[in-house]
Amino acid sequence: MGKFNGHLYPGLYLFSYGLYQATVLFKAMLASDSLLYASCPPRNKGRWARLWTISYGGLMKMVTGSTLTIYVVFCLDDGMVLMNKKVPPRFMYPKEWQHLTMFILLALNGCIDVMSKNLLPQRCVLLEKGTLVLILYVLLMLFISHVQGSAGIELQTHSLLILVVFLLMLVLTIELWAPNTFHLSLIENFLFLMMGSWLMQAGFILYRPVTGYPWQDDDISDIMFITTFFCWHVMINALWLLGIYGISSIWHHCYNPSLKLTGYEEGPYHMDAVGPVYKLLPEVEQSEKGDQALLFSESSL
Repeated sequence: MGKFNGHLYPGLYLFSYGLYQATVLFKAMLASDSLLYASCPPRNKGRWARLWTISYGGLMKMVTGSTLTIYVVFCLDDGMVLMNKKVPPRFMYPKEWQHLTMFILLALNGCIDVMSKNLLPQRCVLLEKGTLVLILYVLLMLFISHVQGSAGIELQTHSLLILVVFLLMLVLTIELWAPNTFHLSLIENFLFLMMGSWLMQAGFILYRPVTGYPWQDDDISDIMFITTFFCWHVMINALWLLGIYGISSIWHHCYNPSLKLTGYEEGPYHMDAVGPVYKLLPEVEQSEKGDQALLFSESSL
């Protein structure tokens, strides 16, 4: 699991999660909705109506974390052995145990999200954010320990990944006191995209180079190009966010039902008699009665 697949599949999940969260964020921003309690589109009530209220982000975390946990357990021929039988005993597969810890935490985070959004009487945003921040703290410690004994290309690649995790941890920590802030949520989604794309890139750099030749640890140009590739990922992920915002904006202006409702409010006189014009009839009738009463009083005088 510590090879190519161990970087590709988690990176693909993190990148997909960042895209999904960015779509939700821009949708809430364009609709002037809350970032935490985004309203769902109206659906027909029926047998499957509850499906629209499920926390799909939490469900995706549970499925992905559980699948990767099962994979890392059965990918080793000897199984996940903690210690060997030698004297004195030694710990076995330290990196695989670290991967297993990461994936279990991901599944637990998904359980917390589903429990908060679908099982509790009232959603607890602080519980969701606090759990995610705690997981990022543990993940940062595991990544720092993960690079022990590394050098050259592997150390440079994982150091940039640790930088992204550290920045993401800071942003999520600040969000505990400002959870409904658009700018922080945008930076959070951008860092999730960076973490996912760079993790996939690390798998290709370390285990499957595009050229077919391994990167050289003693070549300073190879190490410098690692940072250059990282900067390219920054620009590409920023373009991803810009593209998602553009598509969401076009979709909002073309297919948002609320715009059609505002159109009817701006021109009520083009509606049928059963609309707003009909509601004015009692007022006209009352004014006519008032005029008749005034004429009657004048004639009596």
